[in-house]
Order: sequence, then C-alpha cells, then structure tokens
Amino acid sequence: MEVYKSIAAIIGEMASTGIGKDSKNKSQGWQFRGIDAVYNALAPLLAKHELLILPRIKNRTVTEKLTKSGGTVFYVTVDAEFDFVSAKDGSKHTVQTIGEAMDSGDKATNKAMSIALKYAAFQSFFIPTEATMSDADAEAYEIQQTSEAVNSWVDAIKNNQTTIDDPNLTGKIKDQVRSLI
Repeated sequence: MEVYKSIAAIIGEMASTGIGKDSKNKSQGWQFRGIDAVYNALAPLLAKHELLILPRIKNRTVTEKLTKSGGTVFYVTVDAEFDFVSAKDGSKHTVQTIGEAMDSGDKATNKAMSIALKYAAFQSFFIPTEATMSDADAEAYEIQQTSEAVNSWVDAIKNNQTTIDDPNLTGKIKDQVRSLI
C-alpha cells in the first residue's frame, strides 16, 4: 500500500525541518503557524511522493455569539475527514479531525476547515513544531515526594500528637506516612 510509504517518506523529510511559529497576530502580538506555512512546507513533498489529500466535511455547526462590544461573531465547528490517497496505486488512508473558528464576517467556515486540515497534517505527518526538537533531558523537574499533609501527619505522629491508627489518616496517606516513620 503506497499511501503508507508516501506518508512515511514525508514524515522523514519533515522530521528535521518542522514548521515554526513564523507568523504574528497583529492585534494581540502572539506568534502562530498559519495554514500557508503548512501548505508551503507540504505541497512540494506531496507532489514528490505522489500523495493527494482530499477533504470532506461531514458536519458543520454555526453559533452566533455576541462580542463584548455588542457585535456578532460566528463560531463554526466542522467535522472533517481527509483522504490521503496514493497516486501510485490508489490506496487510501482517512484521517478525521475537528476544526473550530470564529469570525465576524463570512470567513468562519473557511477558517475552521483550514484548522482541521492543519491539525490533520501535523498529526498525520508528525510535523515538529520547531526547527529541531529539543532533547527530552534538556529540562529537569524536581518532584516533591510527599505532600504537606503527609509531612504534617508524620510530624504529629513523631511528636505523639496522634497515632498511625488515627481514623482521619486513611488509605494512601496512611501508607505514605508509614513509609516515612
């Protein structure tokens, strides 16, 4: 089934480059990955590996919402399926995803469809979201082994203010306290 060979080949080519947050929201200033970046990254690879992505919208819901300023915004959710089809042998794999978007004009449905495709692509091709993935060992976290409640029970038992048989000391807390005494 050539469809899976094509998907795997695209995963391999995208693994080292990924798609970074190169676009900026003008009104709020946050960085994002736009659908254009996804198209630009995938289009040559889809052509090279003879893979088609054919969309199908299974369901669409629209809700009108009022903005703080009294205007109207349209909130659209689409349930989308994307057929990944090999042009080599016609084999197909279908990916289902949801897209959600809001717009005050006539673009909410288009935005929702773009979001659905964008996340279907990110998930199907395992596209890294930075140029190189960070090492899992690059960050270290110190995990607190016991909660403050457990520590306070241990202190109370050590100071003879209560016992391990206290009825308020139950289950896992009792086991944790026992291990610390």
